[in-house]
Amino acid sequence: MIRQRVVLAAAAGVTSALLLTACGSSGDSSSSTDSGAAGPASSAPAGSGDADGMGMPTTSMLMTEEMEGMGTFVTDDKGMTLYRYEMDQASPSKSMCTGDCAKTWMPVMAQDSVKAMGVEQNLVGSVDRSDGMKQLTLAGRPLYRYMGDAKAGEMKGQAKDSKWYAVTPAGEKAAMSSDGSGSSDGTSGGSGSSDDMEGMPGMS
Repeated sequence: MIRQRVVLAAAAGVTSALLLTACGSSGDSSSSTDSGAAGPASSAPAGSGDADGMGMPTTSMLMTEEMEGMGTFVTDDKGMTLYRYEMDQASPSKSMCTGDCAKTWMPVMAQDSVKAMGVEQNLVGSVDRSDGMKQLTLAGRPLYRYMGDAKAGEMKGQAKDSKWYAVTPAGEKAAMSSDGSGSSDGTSGGSGSSDDMEGMPGMS
């Protein structure tokens, strides 16, 4: 009887050992799977958003718009007004709008290829920002969108703080509106930009 008990105890010990080994293998397998899944996330391309993770606007084309009292200014492919910042540098290009500034005045990120309509292609370039992202430039001036512009053709950022101006096709400041307010009420909304450009041959 004593011998039978010893045999049963030994068998129970072997079973426990096998169960522990199986659990250990399962844990190792799970750990291996988790680390494998984390790999692609950590290798995601840098520059997919700004330093705070906020998405930044991009454009595939620079276009032009004309407004009475304002002259001709540049928009992105969605008709949104693009701005220049007077604190920036044009030669060499350098953006001085970072941190909270870049949340209100969103840098337009440069893509591999940006076409130009009504804008000289050789004026289109890019600059590496301090946050590691690449920003679109025009005549050396970094380009921005204003968060206060809700739709195409709006220009609510014009002359803001006497430092922000809609940019012309030559990279210069757009003129103030006729009443000096810089307001964009009653704009053409960007839909007529192609017609406007056809009537302005040789615009630089």
